[in-house]
Amino acid sequence: MKISILLPYKENFSPNYPGAVSLFVNDTLKLSKYKKNTKVYGNTSFKKKFSKNYKNIKLKKIFFGSQSENYMNEFIKIEKSSPSSIIEIHNRPHYLNHLINEGIKSKFVLYFHNDPLTMTGSKSLNERKYLVDICEKIIFNSLWSKKRFLENISSGSISSEKLIVIFQSASKNLINFKSKKKWITFVGKLNRSKGYDIFGSSVIKILKKYKDWKAIVIGDEQRDKINFYHDRLKNLGFLEHNKVINIFKKTSIAVACSRWNEPFGRTSLEGSANACAVIISNRGGLPETVTNAIILKRLNQKELIKKIELLIKNNKLRLEYQKLAYKNFYLTHKNSSKNIDKYREEILYSKKINFFNKNEKLRIVHITNFNERHDGRLYFNTGRRINNGLIRLGHSVLEFSDRDIQKYYKNYKDISGTKRLNSKLLNTCYNFRPDMLVLGHADSIYPQTLRDLKKNYPNLKIAQWFLDPLNKKGPDFNKNKERILNKIDYVDKNFLTTSPKALNFLKKKDNFHFIPNPSDSSFETLNNFNKPCNMDVFYALSHGVHRGVLKRGKFDERINFVSKLMNITPNIKFDIYGANNVQPVWADNYLKAISNSKMGLNLSRGEPIKYYSSDRITQIIGNGLVTLIDEKTHYRDFFNDQEMVFYKNVSDLAEKILKISKDEKLRKEIGRKGKKKYLKFFNSTEVAKYLIKKTFDSDNNNKKKFYWE
Repeated sequence: MKISILLPYKENFSPNYPGAVSLFVNDTLKLSKYKKNTKVYGNTSFKKKFSKNYKNIKLKKIFFGSQSENYMNEFIKIEKSSPSSIIEIHNRPHYLNHLINEGIKSKFVLYFHNDPLTMTGSKSLNERKYLVDICEKIIFNSLWSKKRFLENISSGSISSEKLIVIFQSASKNLINFKSKKKWITFVGKLNRSKGYDIFGSSVIKILKKYKDWKAIVIGDEQRDKINFYHDRLKNLGFLEHNKVINIFKKTSIAVACSRWNEPFGRTSLEGSANACAVIISNRGGLPETVTNAIILKRLNQKELIKKIELLIKNNKLRLEYQKLAYKNFYLTHKNSSKNIDKYREEILYSKKINFFNKNEKLRIVHITNFNERHDGRLYFNTGRRINNGLIRLGHSVLEFSDRDIQKYYKNYKDISGTKRLNSKLLNTCYNFRPDMLVLGHADSIYPQTLRDLKKNYPNLKIAQWFLDPLNKKGPDFNKNKERILNKIDYVDKNFLTTSPKALNFLKKKDNFHFIPNPSDSSFETLNNFNKPCNMDVFYALSHGVHRGVLKRGKFDERINFVSKLMNITPNIKFDIYGANNVQPVWADNYLKAISNSKMGLNLSRGEPIKYYSSDRITQIIGNGLVTLIDEKTHYRDFFNDQEMVFYKNVSDLAEKILKISKDEKLRKEIGRKGKKKYLKFFNSTEVAKYLIKKTFDSDNNNKKKFYWE
């Protein structure tokens, strides 16, 4: 077994002038359990190399043609003579074309260290789709880079297992906070893209005002030379990496004020790892490099001076940022190396496990949209959760996917497929002879069909569950009300995710019951409270669920709330989907997205109404995120302040987010307690049991009390 790592042409895998790619590869490879089986290939003129794992591809000088192409041809010769099990290509998507065209059969892994939309081989939509097809895994150094890759691509069309974020990493060194010096440090290319002109002009004014402070500049730039002079500004030029780290250890304030959208950013990463108070611009993946930092709301000289002065004047605040950055830092080489080895193991030793349940009790036909036609994109929905609960109780459940049947059976005589749907349900029931029908948003089932079934099978019980908002000031109120009442004469019991007591239009309220959005232990598999997270607040909204992408021209009022929240919490890192041209995420891609956040905003459409929440609540609290929820939902009837975070308004919410973002212990405790309680009392098995008990038993005979009753 052999793993080959192919660096970009002219990437210096050497302590002398190394690039970010070389540093990452070297630091993670040292800790890999596959180190002995791995060879790094590159081309450099420096004699000193990082490790013995490196093989330098020597090239003859040519006057015509491409040396990069020659570089690939030489690598292909090596591969043909000694094939690799896995080839990991860093930052050069177009290299894959050479390998494919030459018939190389290895498993390919592609790393992006830069914006995919600016790189040859991944700029166009078709190129990126092609990369997904031919690669086993595509690795991104930030969520921002991954989102760029997915621009204009429906996430449901891509296996979430293929696209992985593995952050660049740094060593978390021992720090003596008392040895910190009054240094303000800038590391990187000394050009306008990196914001060096803003830093230089700002720090000169700072040095004139604060005589005991010093500025350290590390880096160079041959093309865009910008020079600043002051007797306490020391430009050290390019330094070896270990010397840079030693300076960070003594630095009090580190600044990364890039103009361009940095895919990640080592200055802020290594500044945090070495307990600097970090100031960054809100560009690209920079916010993902830090756990606690000051994020510039506006990128200009005035704003940067203001933030530097804030840290200079307030020793306590400066020390707090230093300690928080250091304490919460988790982007270590060990963590990244572990994640790299994990995907290598998946590729080399893939296994599949199947589970099934043999028990049978009631015969149940469950009629809802199981979304077969969407290729699993909407698999993790409430219908599937309830279905799982029914099966776990040992019942025989026949899934009847109404929307799929309509889609596949419509014809010119039955344009919508509704007639065929109802006919098929009747025939299915005649053959299966169910004890119970469970309907979930089955709007195309005729009341007449239910009447006929009731007539033929007097003992048949029919239950209906409904998830959509029923607030008069919410979306589609009249339509949703009609959907509930349409079959009322033939349904034994109705189950709503809104408290029936809050609904004035219900006549027979005894036939209506509240159910929580069910969690499912097989779906909610994350424990975010057990691990450090890179982002503070996760929020996802969608419109056009069945399209899988945002509807053009549609406005959602929740965006105003979220935008205001973000504006008043400039140093909080939000991971937002379904807004600002970022497409919604689905299924396992959703799970991958949510896995990186501390808190989840549970904000539903319309004004809050008693107990109503969309099913996002299960994905937030069920995966161990701190759940942020409007107190007007009355969820305090079920949870306390140690299990959920309740807010009165956007200002109150902002204050609570800021508090939790600084207190990892509190964040983890709320996440842990919230998940434990929700999965214990609001799980799919309990909800399924409640549906059956209420539908078959009268209130007098139903002795078991459920937590939400």
